[in-house]
Amino acid sequence: MATDEDLIGAVAVGDARAFEALYRRWERPIYQFLYRHTGGRDADDLAQETWSRVARSAHRFDPSRRFSTWLFQIALNLCRDWHRRAPPAGVEHADDVETAATGAGSAAATEAGLDTRRLLAALPEAQRDVVVLRYFHDCSEDETAEILGCPRGTVKSRMHHAMARLLALARAGDPSAIPTSGAAGLDVPPAAERAR
Repeated sequence: MATDEDLIGAVAVGDARAFEALYRRWERPIYQFLYRHTGGRDADDLAQETWSRVARSAHRFDPSRRFSTWLFQIALNLCRDWHRRAPPAGVEHADDVETAATGAGSAAATEAGLDTRRLLAALPEAQRDVVVLRYFHDCSEDETAEILGCPRGTVKSRMHHAMARLLALARAGDPSAIPTSGAAGLDVPPAAERAR
């Protein structure tokens, strides 16, 4: 079985089958990553754009790196651009990745998916990035640092602050009940919060 790095090398010289193999391997993880970052809004479009960029940029892939790290960096950059565009709120989506992953149709699965989305949405973007990569995509601290373009210590710090915030949210039972300042351990000015 060819490695991801071998396949992207083949994509760079026009091998359509290699692209299909990569797509089959990584379609679901990338879609789930995008879905968690956007709450489902525009996830299909962002996934399509991610794969389009992979095809267009295959010749620029550095073979000394891991393909998965490069792929997640592309998806993360698209998410960041998407957040800057501020899409309209309140858009409903019928499909729910969380529900599909934990048992379609069950009330408990639907509730768990909604809670996960709500909790992730309550985190600042920098903290959400670390949590999604580490816990939903099993990236190591080093891989997470490389994808995010920051030192490993920053990943640890962001994870620490994210876990403190998530614990406070879980104890409160409602993400909207958590103030952005004044809560024990969460007394962070907005500008400093975004830098974490």
